[in-house]
Amino acid sequence: MITNSMFKNTVLFLVLAIVSCGNSIKNTEAKAEDHKLKVENDEKALLEIKTGADNFDAHLPLLNNKKVGIVTNQTGILSNKTHVVDFLLEKKINISKIYAPEHGFRGTADAGELIKDGKDIKTGLPIISLYGNNKKPKPEQLAGIDVMVFDLQDVGARFYTYISSLHYVMEACAENNIPLIVLDRPNPNGGIVDGPILEKEFTSFVGMHPIPVLHGMTIGEYAKMINGEKWLKNAAQCQLTVIPCLNYKRNMPYSLPVKPSPNLPNDQAINLYASLCLFEGTNVSMGRGTEKQFQIYGSPYLPVINTSFTPKPNLGAKDPLYNGQICFGEDLSKTEKVKQLELKWLIRAFHTSKMPKEDSKFFNDFFTKLAGTKKLQQQIETGVSENDIRKSWEKGLADFKTMRKTYLIYN
Repeated sequence: MITNSMFKNTVLFLVLAIVSCGNSIKNTEAKAEDHKLKVENDEKALLEIKTGADNFDAHLPLLNNKKVGIVTNQTGILSNKTHVVDFLLEKKINISKIYAPEHGFRGTADAGELIKDGKDIKTGLPIISLYGNNKKPKPEQLAGIDVMVFDLQDVGARFYTYISSLHYVMEACAENNIPLIVLDRPNPNGGIVDGPILEKEFTSFVGMHPIPVLHGMTIGEYAKMINGEKWLKNAAQCQLTVIPCLNYKRNMPYSLPVKPSPNLPNDQAINLYASLCLFEGTNVSMGRGTEKQFQIYGSPYLPVINTSFTPKPNLGAKDPLYNGQICFGEDLSKTEKVKQLELKWLIRAFHTSKMPKEDSKFFNDFFTKLAGTKKLQQQIETGVSENDIRKSWEKGLADFKTMRKTYLIYN
């Protein structure tokens, strides 16, 4: 016979068992979740993007017992924030000379500013400028070099001059029988391929090859293209080795650890750079002399869309356009990331500019060099729609993409 007391004890036991079982399940689930997070974090760490500079096993053996020249600047850093020059010296690599592109070795000079040869204060190494009148290393500047290393962070735009410096370094290396090692870095603008193809007659230091404004390649892939398409003088080819990035896919987001140049202060500016740089060929400021370089545009002759600003001299802009004058225009610092070469801001500014026609033209001669063709200016001036302008690029882009496939390293 089951008594009241026995029944109560049985019920209490069952309740405690159920609670205990529930807690056990919860603990098991919590442990499983913790394990899952640990695995995901471990996988994330293993799959962290490593630049060519961080790919030590691939490049250090190629530099041992060699006299090394290196083309680099402030962007040549490792994931631990050590500069590649300092790292190589620590590894007893014999660096003989540093070659600096536009903006200098420390990356503080204005766009277009004359960079002089000198000596690095920290290492005492000689610095040879590859900008101004000496864009291509001379034979005497390469004397004693066994191998050249190239480590610069590109941003994927035709008129960003680091790829022009790459061309001249490759040419000099080919002519002087010096092997070139490119330490690859991700393209922060991923696989965006867009814009008009540069026409040969408009070749300049801001556009050296028949490619679109946005080429969608890493600098290592681009070096392979220069070599493969025989774009060097006399169709020369240099002895090229590209040290690839690890764990990198073309459309992965990639935030640069340092500014690639003084007027590209953040990811937003880098993303908008190609679209807003076209304003360099107009009478509109794209924010040089402010803290929002390549994130705003305006002039004293445009209507206020959502911002006004007054350019003043700062790092990277000693004498900005409209210095000390109030400019009206548009703030794009919060706009969504672009996935193409945007023309809408340029077209809007052209059609809303109130500058008296007799005082100045909207476009200047530099615009054709940036665009790589006369057609774009003509299309905007004659009112061709943005959609029709884009259609005029289609064949050129399709042909370029076909050619580009041969040289791609990453998916």
